[in-house]
Amino acid sequence: MSAVAHEQPITGSPSQADILLESFLSLHSPEGFRAELIEGEIIVAPPPDGDHEDHINHLLKQVIRRSKTDMSVSGGKGLRLVSGGLCPKNHVIPDATFAAEELRLFRGAPSWMEPDGVAMVAEVTSAKPDQDRITKRHCYARAGIPLYLLIDRETSRVSLFGKPHREEYTEVHLAAFGEPLAIPAPFDFDLDTKPFL
Repeated sequence: MSAVAHEQPITGSPSQADILLESFLSLHSPEGFRAELIEGEIIVAPPPDGDHEDHINHLLKQVIRRSKTDMSVSGGKGLRLVSGGLCPKNHVIPDATFAAEELRLFRGAPSWMEPDGVAMVAEVTSAKPDQDRITKRHCYARAGIPLYLLIDRETSRVSLFGKPHREEYTEVHLAAFGEPLAIPAPFDFDLDTKPFL
């Protein structure tokens, strides 16, 4: 007769999600690369190409110059998003994160800050456009970020998602490159998308 070993759960041991998060937070990306934890997957992205940066540049200039509310912007701010749904933990770095200047939201913030007070995030599609179109959209909505602006280079279109509810935005406004796109309060201006052509 042989003895059968029964696995006993070890109390106090970290979960798989905790181990993944700890590994992610201790990760040292190669210089110029950035790592994000999205839906339980660690994604390391190379530096963006010149067209990507050109699109971000034109967006940032317009927001800074034309917004009715004075905006602060960060191009590398880590956001710790709300976990739940399909995402056990989420650590994302939007291409641009905007907040009202009066909040001084980025001053003294940790590397991975909560999204409270963020007015809008923006992404420009890169090597994995569905990450921006689908996954990040759901994560930003779940976190309650009021506006998500997506500059989609493959479809030559800008999408503005608003009014987050649970894991989705309930409003979307689209503009083909070359057409203006109204960005609501606190920005209150029409984005000129001709520079994206």
